[in-house]
Amino acid sequence: MRHEERWSWDPGMFMGRGPWGRHGHGHRGRGDWWDMFGGPPPRAERGAVRYLVLDALEKQPRHGYEIMQTIEERSGQTYRPSPGVIYPTLQMLEELRHVRGTDDDGRRIYAITPEGQKDLQEHRPEVEDFYERSGASSWAESAEDLADLMQRAAQLFRVLRRAARRGRLNPGTMRKLRTILDEVLSKVTSVVEE
Repeated sequence: MRHEERWSWDPGMFMGRGPWGRHGHGHRGRGDWWDMFGGPPPRAERGAVRYLVLDALEKQPRHGYEIMQTIEERSGQTYRPSPGVIYPTLQMLEELRHVRGTDDDGRRIYAITPEGQKDLQEHRPEVEDFYERSGASSWAESAEDLADLMQRAAQLFRVLRRAARRGRLNPGTMRKLRTILDEVLSKVTSVVEE
């Protein structure tokens, strides 16, 4: 199975082969459940970072490092913009007069301006949406629990594989298993989509 085909069904994904390799380890040498669920938690689009910066400055002036920390904390430690993203964004916001920078003992402190406040209010839904997708209930905080659930799913596939190898999956048995799995899928769907 080629890397770009990893989303097509392949029971081998859970049976010691496929995109995770021989024992559930990915091309990066570790079990990578993030990939199976569409990648890591959301990253801010380049244009959206400006609104995260304005949001970080809304309550008080901060220097660049504090802005990065504030965004990281609010995102539940799932996103921390790099200095290479933050400082050019601050420079652009200064040029737009959405923030005002002042020097304070060798550090530049930034404060939001009325123009910046207006821009932030117009884009508040984007900020809230970003933090909702990557915040306290993010995968990063529950990665171990998610991995445990995936290990249980993998165990189910191993049981089916073993039964198939031993010739125990006759048509009658598969009908019974299909009924059980349909019931489980229905219950799981109702729990996660409440």
